[in-house]
Amino acid sequence: MTGTATRYLYLARHGEASPDETELTDAGRRQATLLGRRLRDVPLTSLHHGPLPRARQTARLVADELTGVTPHVSDIAGDYVPHVPERAELPPESADRYLRFLAGVTDEERRHGTELARRALRRFTGPVTEGSEDRHELVVTHNFLVAWLVRDAMYAPKWRWLGLEHGNAALTVIRYTPGRAASVVVSNDMRHLPDELRWTGFPPEPGV
Repeated sequence: MTGTATRYLYLARHGEASPDETELTDAGRRQATLLGRRLRDVPLTSLHHGPLPRARQTARLVADELTGVTPHVSDIAGDYVPHVPERAELPPESADRYLRFLAGVTDEERRHGTELARRALRRFTGPVTEGSEDRHELVVTHNFLVAWLVRDAMYAPKWRWLGLEHGNAALTVIRYTPGRAASVVVSNDMRHLPDELRWTGFPPEPGV
């Protein structure tokens, strides 16, 4: 279906979580609040978030800073592996590292993640197809889904979600304009966070 208006997709990883991932840390709560303040002037039409506590709590704190936006839980905004590549898909120099990283993914998790990733692309990407007004949508989610959607916007191969890292409460914006290729307008932006709240959530070794 031909698009009729532009979709602006705002993607944010949840705030910093406790070691057991059952709640946000004090820093994570501050990150979420500041993210909400950053988005106050954006005409958001919806706010989706994953079902896990760290995403749910982040979304609620973000919504507290906004007017007229109600968080909605969505499985497709959850934490899952969107694609498990075969060795032949991967660059030879990094194949062993990525395959070790994904070694614990079960067949059920693989099937479930693939289906959720397909649904996420259908729901969150592409120009608006109903109505003539631009749409601004926020998804508070996890690193893997942000990476998956950025990969898709860049028309990169499916395996390339691997190695794309996003900080806690960092903001990424993708624009889908009718008749044009998708555009990553902002990526991993942390300017709403003070220095002490930036760069949390990254692995000890970059790349996985």
